[in-house]
Amino acid sequence: MKKTGGLLFRCTSCGHEETKWLGRCPECGEWNTLAETAVSAGKQIPGKREVPRSFPLSAVDPGEGKRIGSGIEELDRVLGGGIMKRSAVLLGGEPGIGKSTLLLQAATAAETPGRILYISGEESAGQVRMRADRLGLSGKLDRIELCCTGRIEDILLILDSVKPVLVMADSAQTLHTDVAGPVPGTVNQMKFSSYELISWIKEHDAALFLAAHVTKDGLIAGPKTLEHMVDTVLYFEQGDRGGECRFLRAVKNRFGSVDEIGIFTMGEQGLMAVADPSLLFLIRREGEFPAGIATAAVLEGSRSLLVEIQALTVPVKGSISRVFSGSIESARVSRVAASLEKHLSLRLSNQDLYVNVAGGIKIAEVGIELALAAALYSARTGIPLPAKTAIAGELSLAGEVLPIHRLPGRIKTAQDLGFTRFVGPPPGSTEEQGFRGAADLKSAVRILFSLDPAHK
Repeated sequence: MKKTGGLLFRCTSCGHEETKWLGRCPECGEWNTLAETAVSAGKQIPGKREVPRSFPLSAVDPGEGKRIGSGIEELDRVLGGGIMKRSAVLLGGEPGIGKSTLLLQAATAAETPGRILYISGEESAGQVRMRADRLGLSGKLDRIELCCTGRIEDILLILDSVKPVLVMADSAQTLHTDVAGPVPGTVNQMKFSSYELISWIKEHDAALFLAAHVTKDGLIAGPKTLEHMVDTVLYFEQGDRGGECRFLRAVKNRFGSVDEIGIFTMGEQGLMAVADPSLLFLIRREGEFPAGIATAAVLEGSRSLLVEIQALTVPVKGSISRVFSGSIESARVSRVAASLEKHLSLRLSNQDLYVNVAGGIKIAEVGIELALAAALYSARTGIPLPAKTAIAGELSLAGEVLPIHRLPGRIKTAQDLGFTRFVGPPPGSTEEQGFRGAADLKSAVRILFSLDPAHK
């Protein structure tokens, strides 16, 4: 039995293929470029499946891995340079943090001439349009198709009709299908419906953004399998500075780094990228610093930031000292405090330790440890650190100040913001322009709290 040959319509501009003729290519947006192409007939043995064929990796077109610019620089940074085609991105965050706003802004700013489908299972068409008008996006809505339903059978029909290159689904918890039962929001509903959307975009050279709610513990609600099904998992977090600061992080990214962070502020015009993030995490003061304040030069992905660490020590009210820290891991605070007590004989075991980072950003980079030690030492002794001093370095349990990545970049960032002194690990041959290297914790404290007028 012979399998009859078929016809495909291939775009002469970008090579995109369709099973039927369209006036406009959904990939590149060119008109009348789909040309009829014959598909050679293959043979099929009755009663048996056709044997699948492999092909050399070298034969794969590198163009299949190209990205689409989202039009939002901070989002592109976290994704690794843009939206990867045939990828699925899961975006989690608390209610009201701005997930829907980010999806709508990305839909209007995406750097592609193709169609974009916005699926809203939580809001009506009028509510979505009101948000677009409020964000000043009214003049950018021509290429966005809106679908206000969560029924996956209806969504798939619309997908086949519109042929979008970018799909925004808000949210995963509202998707449902008749196959998985009558109740939306169950584990089976989310898994089955999300799989259908992911399968469609993989087969049609598109990309998917899937918003999801989080639990009270800050984790994406629903089955953990959902995070394994997608290519990228992003979390939207809120800072402490008046509630307007937002941080976008990747906890999984098959096409980029998970160390990058996107920083936004929420205003009347929606989410705005922060041009100079250090200004968010530094408090401008006149004169001498209060005790317990230190400025740390840290790395967040590909850029250096200066953040203010605030420390407070108070006598314990019980028999066991406690650590209160939301921005820096409590285990790291305890380890640095133990190093101070061991190597400098600074009694901290009878103190409750409170640590905060201005702006509410969470820091996990090891280069913050020396600045954290300086802040704790200052808080315990009541001696303030000199103004215009930035600090960076990793501490070993032996009290050594270890080398850190991209030290010159941190120094330059501090200099650009007006800092005149920098204390860090031994510099080798780069000791210049106010940089002081410290081999161990004791030397660093001696340099930082020196009474020598030349170092004030």
